[in-house]
Amino acid sequence: MTELEQNVRDALKDVKYPDAAKDVVATGLFRGVQADGGDVTVQIALPTMVVAPAVREAFLKDVTSAVEKVAGVTSAKVDATVRVASLPPAADKNRMPGVKNVIAVASGKGGVGKSTVATNLAMAFQRWGAKVGLLDADIFGPSVPQMLGQSSKAAGGTPEKRISPAVYHGLPVMSVAFFIERNDAVVWRGPMVHKLLTQFLEDVDWGELDYLIVDFPPGTGDVQLSMAQLAPLGGAVMVTTPQDVAVIDVVKGVSMFKKLEVPILGVVENMSYYVCPACGHHDEIFARGGGRRLAEQVGAPFLGEIPLDGKVRYGGDSGVPVVVGAPESEHARIFMELATRVASRLLVNVLSGPRRIPSLVAIR
Repeated sequence: MTELEQNVRDALKDVKYPDAAKDVVATGLFRGVQADGGDVTVQIALPTMVVAPAVREAFLKDVTSAVEKVAGVTSAKVDATVRVASLPPAADKNRMPGVKNVIAVASGKGGVGKSTVATNLAMAFQRWGAKVGLLDADIFGPSVPQMLGQSSKAAGGTPEKRISPAVYHGLPVMSVAFFIERNDAVVWRGPMVHKLLTQFLEDVDWGELDYLIVDFPPGTGDVQLSMAQLAPLGGAVMVTTPQDVAVIDVVKGVSMFKKLEVPILGVVENMSYYVCPACGHHDEIFARGGGRRLAEQVGAPFLGEIPLDGKVRYGGDSGVPVVVGAPESEHARIFMELATRVASRLLVNVLSGPRRIPSLVAIR
C-alpha cells in the first residue's frame, strides 16, 4: 500500500455507517483502495440492500468527501458492492452455514397478528432484493402456509437425503403443516419439538440466504428455548397490539429473550388504528400507543405502527400477502419501511457489537 493509499485508509477511520459505533475500517466495510496518481478508487461493501436510498447516498457521499480531503487526491471514486453484514455463529449453532442472519418474529401473546407481520416482513425483504427464507416455528398452530396460498414447489427430498423446503412466491418456506393432515393436532412433548426444530435447521437445504425469518409461537415455552439454543438468533422483532392486556404478555416475551441473550431489534404495534375507507373516519379500536410505551419501557426501538385494514386480513386469508397482492398500497409501503428498520437495527448490532472471533468477519 502506497503512502497515499494509507492516508486514504486512515481518513476513512473518521467515517461511520449511520448509527454504528465503529468506523468503516473497523467494521470491515472498507475493502480496499487503489490510486493511479491522484485518482483514487475506494472499494466499499454496502452492508445491506435493505436500506433507504437516501441513507445509502448520504453514506457514500461521506466516504467520497473524506477521500477528497486527503492531500494528493485529485479525484475520488467509490466502488460500492452489497455484501450483507452478519456475525459468524458460535460453533454449537453453525447448523445453517448458508444463512447469514436469523430474525425471530415473536409476541409472547397470541392473536396480535404476529404471523401476518412475519410473512409480510419476509416478502418485503424479498422485494428489496434480499435472499430470504421463512421458517414457521409455531409447531402447535402453524398458519404460515395458509397465509401464503398455493406453493409453486412442494416440500420434498434432495438427492443428498436432505429436506427441500416448499416455495411460495419465490420464498423457501418450512412448516410442520407440510407433514400433518390439515385438521390434525400436534400433540407432542418438548423433546419431540426440539428434535423437529433441529431437523428444520440442520436437515433443510436452505441454500444461501441473507435473512431467515422465523415465525415464533406465542408464549415463552419449549419452542422459544429450543430455537434460542439451536439457532444463531441475530435479534427479535416483538409484535403487540396497543391494549394493555397484550402489552403485558409481550413484556414477558421481551424478558425471555433478554435472559436468552437475544437482542431486541424493536417493537411493532399492529392493529394500531382503523381508517374507514368510505368516510375516512379515524378510529383507535384497541386504543393506541401501547407499542411505543412498551418500547420505551424495555429500552428497545419502536419500529412503527401497522393499521387495521381489510386488505391485510384478506391477503392472509387468500394466501397473497398484501406486500405481494397490493405492492403499491399504503400497507405494503409500511411493511417495506418496517423491513428497512429491522435490517438497520440488526446491522447496528453486527457493526457495533463485540467481535466473536479475533479477526472481524462482519461482512461476508
